[in-house]
Amino acid sequence: METETTRTDVINWALLKEELRNEASRLGVDRIGFASAEPFEELKTILVQHRQKGYESGFEEPDLDKRVNPALSLEAPRSIVSIAVAYPSKLKSPPRSEPGAYRGMLSRSAWGLDYHHVLRSRLERIEAWLKERVPGARTVSMVDTGALVDRAVAERAGIGWVGKNCSVITPDWGSWVYLGELVTNIPFPPDVPVTESCGDCTICIDACPTGALVGPGQLNAQRCISFVTQTKGLIEDDEMKRKIGNRLYGCDTCQIVCPKNKGIHADHHPEMTPDPEQVKPLLKSLLFLSNREFKERFGSSAASWRGKKPIQRNAVLALGNFRDASSVPELAQLLQRDERPEIRGSAAWSLGRIGGPAAQVALEEASRHEQDEAVLREIGKALARERVEGAGEAAYDDNHRI
Repeated sequence: METETTRTDVINWALLKEELRNEASRLGVDRIGFASAEPFEELKTILVQHRQKGYESGFEEPDLDKRVNPALSLEAPRSIVSIAVAYPSKLKSPPRSEPGAYRGMLSRSAWGLDYHHVLRSRLERIEAWLKERVPGARTVSMVDTGALVDRAVAERAGIGWVGKNCSVITPDWGSWVYLGELVTNIPFPPDVPVTESCGDCTICIDACPTGALVGPGQLNAQRCISFVTQTKGLIEDDEMKRKIGNRLYGCDTCQIVCPKNKGIHADHHPEMTPDPEQVKPLLKSLLFLSNREFKERFGSSAASWRGKKPIQRNAVLALGNFRDASSVPELAQLLQRDERPEIRGSAAWSLGRIGGPAAQVALEEASRHEQDEAVLREIGKALARERVEGAGEAAYDDNHRI
């Protein structure tokens, strides 16, 4: 009886690898690499220490063995195909924030069509291409939410190197790339890892707003603005509220400042072209969105995966960071009527940041009927401030970000 192995051993794997590499662009992939499917043993220790220090986000695969051993995702794997797809770093004709019409910002990873859908379609094309040529080929693909660590796979496969900002930096597209991988029983010869590195540069570490980059390639997710903007519930740390600025989802600071990203902009994938009004929306337009309206506006974006609550909470905080006095009526309405404590508490904080008689009245009125202890603490802190910050402190300006 002919077995899977005897049917595939006659194929020249090195030649097939080069054929696939040559097809990558046609398949919608900007960079492709090949790695062995051996366990990532050196990574296990790092992940254990990361967990012990409390640096995890909680969004990761909880089973550390699955994160480092491809054989727990596909039986008897022989290699891993790693892909990178470049995404835009610049917004054409971005709308500007103006007094009374301030805007928030989605990070570049949420521009255009949800990258999970984009990369899955690319990996499906590769799977179909392989299965046409290799009888008995088995594959399992992953994008972001898979078990394996995308960055470790990409580094081993020669896609790029893991920078001090924890992003994979490619020679062609910098770190403005999405990553995905395909574990297979096909024994592709492995590529050589990229030898370039960040050298002595620490610009990203120095620029991190909250000190979340605790060392080269080491991230404390609990302090990372990108992670915090995606959490649900009330953000109790006042410094973190201020540091969020006008970010509605994600944070690009450590990539924006990276010298390897200077001048790089990919606009050749139409589905990733951002809608300026979606990725830099008016803040006040977000405050009272229904679930249906939220889905219509943001359902195609990667920013929608946590629902509307985090984005609305962040919009409320952004209005406080802008000290937008024109938003006091809307914030007062949220404080006094919204059913969600994270929104009420955030509104109280922002009213305290903005200050003024109308904000004072709204806070005092809310203090008389509020029942939630965390919200009451926010109201109390806001009322206790004669002025939240120095009168000369400039309101947050997001115009430099694009």
